[in-house]
Amino acid sequence: MPPADLPPDFEVTSPFTRAAGLAAGLTDRDLRGPAYRRLLRGTYVSRAVEPGPAQWVRSAMLLVPTESFASHQSAATLFGGTVPATSTVHLGTTHRLASTHAGIRLHRYAAAPAMIRRGGIPCTDGARTFLDLAAVLDLVDLVVLGDSLLAAGALGVDELQAAAQAGTGHGVRRARQAARLVRARVESPMETRVRLLLVLAGLPEPEVNLSVRITGSGRRYRLDLAWPRARVAVEYDGRHHIDRSPQWQADLLRREELEGDRWRLIVLTAADLHVTPHATVHRVADALRLAGMPLGPLRTGWERHFVHGRPLAS
Repeated sequence: MPPADLPPDFEVTSPFTRAAGLAAGLTDRDLRGPAYRRLLRGTYVSRAVEPGPAQWVRSAMLLVPTESFASHQSAATLFGGTVPATSTVHLGTTHRLASTHAGIRLHRYAAAPAMIRRGGIPCTDGARTFLDLAAVLDLVDLVVLGDSLLAAGALGVDELQAAAQAGTGHGVRRARQAARLVRARVESPMETRVRLLLVLAGLPEPEVNLSVRITGSGRRYRLDLAWPRARVAVEYDGRHHIDRSPQWQADLLRREELEGDRWRLIVLTAADLHVTPHATVHRVADALRLAGMPLGPLRTGWERHFVHGRPLAS
């Protein structure tokens, strides 16, 4: 437990520097003890706190000798966006300084970008964050980010597309391409990846999270990706195993009712994207053709995003 005689205004549940801790009455022995955890070099927080994005950003801001704000991956995580995991905290500044601290990347902006606060922390707004990350993320990861920013309420589709069109600099072409592929109401990164696999391969774009009413029972079900005129749906199942639980029973009833109402339901797992993406594309294409949907020739450019052993984040 922290010493009881700490000043009342010293908050150990928010990151603090070693110097601040010593000035408040802690000792190095206290800081190395079980009551505190070390974050970045020379910064600490109470062990009662499980560090999240906000704690890591606040910790980094204590170490940068200038005014700064969260940017890039760090800003995205503060919004609740999905980006590839990184151990680096990304901060922005308008000053000509570089960070010498391990674990901190300082980005210089010529002028202050559009900003917003998340949890009291200043950070680049949703559109600026998307444009910044267009320079470092590939197309699929960038669309995953865009979908997740929309789901988190960080911005809207029109705002994102307008920002991409007005953007300049490195990555702007990728930003514009990704912005055209971003969709609202997407509920998981793997939904985005499945949709992009199919669309980039040349299949017609499915509707996202379509609600359908079953004839007879009147029950409504939501489908991840669907072509309603063909009555074909694709869903991603991220469970590693299925046990005999009420949810499993409900899933069986749902599938039974959908198929009884003339829907063809294709369920995909991680292996269908990680291991056999070609077979997955043809599996869905065959189902659409069988349902009478005219398809053009499949494209080939999608392979660089989904094959050659490239890992896919879940």
